[in-house]
Amino acid sequence: MPETRGAPKRRDERSQPSRGRDASGRDAPLYGALDLGTNNCRLLIARPTRDGFRVVDSFSRIVRLGEGLSRTGRLDERAMDRAYEALALCAERLARRGVPAARLSAVATQACRAAENGPAFVERVRQGAGLNLRIIDPSEEARLSVEGCVNLIDPAAQAALVIDVGGGSTEMSWLRKSGERYDTVAWMSAPLGVVTLAERHPEPPNSGEAWYEAMVADMGAAIAAGGVRQDELRDLFAQDRGHLVGTSGAITSLAGIHLKLPRYNRDRVDGLWMTRGDCEAAADHLKALGPSGRAREACIGPDRADLVLAGAAILEAVQRAWPSERVRVADRGLREGLLLQMMREARKQAGRRRRRRGRSRGSAPSTPA
Repeated sequence: MPETRGAPKRRDERSQPSRGRDASGRDAPLYGALDLGTNNCRLLIARPTRDGFRVVDSFSRIVRLGEGLSRTGRLDERAMDRAYEALALCAERLARRGVPAARLSAVATQACRAAENGPAFVERVRQGAGLNLRIIDPSEEARLSVEGCVNLIDPAAQAALVIDVGGGSTEMSWLRKSGERYDTVAWMSAPLGVVTLAERHPEPPNSGEAWYEAMVADMGAAIAAGGVRQDELRDLFAQDRGHLVGTSGAITSLAGIHLKLPRYNRDRVDGLWMTRGDCEAAADHLKALGPSGRAREACIGPDRADLVLAGAAILEAVQRAWPSERVRVADRGLREGLLLQMMREARKQAGRRRRRRGRSRGSAPSTPA
């Protein structure tokens, strides 16, 4: 499939192009976006440009904050310590770059939402690391993920389904083309992510198709329970006028396996088109490798070896529920959405200040002759 025109080609061009003029150059202010998820802690620091933003620093660490949460309802002490250490490193990077609190958006998602002691952990982070994490609800998480990767939708498509596979939940957003825009017409949050699904279905010593199919069926039931029908959109997908956009480490890992990359390369993965057959072939390859083989894969590693097939099963369940021959892979999402939101609001505020100054000058009394 041809690449969508305008898709970012380099690591520092992650953003959705915007019509408004932004600051550019080295004097533009820095903004930070921090996402503490069930599995990962991620940070982006960026400067606004005329067409979006340019990333100047990034950080990502697997912390497994939600480990054991589905069994106990609480964040584990060791998991909180891992997450806190990563957040402290993020705070150091932000301080070193001089990003003020007013230009930082730091959010926590499913693990902190679901855990009985989630708010207490957020308070610990505020007091110890100086970071004000905001626990966001699933609807905001879905909206930000869409905003972060909407420019990867094929402009010829009439509909798209954006899938954000997290550690503890999966957000799905259905978009319909309206003029030159894509509007969200439905969304749902399934309470299954790669960590929760893998914990519900531990890999047996001699894992076979039945184990994988059990995960697909579990996610399929969660999608059905979401109650999103959208018959008109289903018709568009059936006519190949709609496609999927997948954003998550699980889906980018599948893309790396499909490309046979010797090491993960965002420039080759972000914006990649995969067919449904490509996704299934990558999943089959991962099944055949077994846990130790997956751990040796450069695009997976030991930290993801027990989770990547749960991600593949989630994608497979979505593809069965909403058949589409094309998937656009997005190495972007919630953090990019946070940055775009902050920069857009800053432009609006700057415009309001300019208008107020203009009215003030226009209403000044004239000097007597």
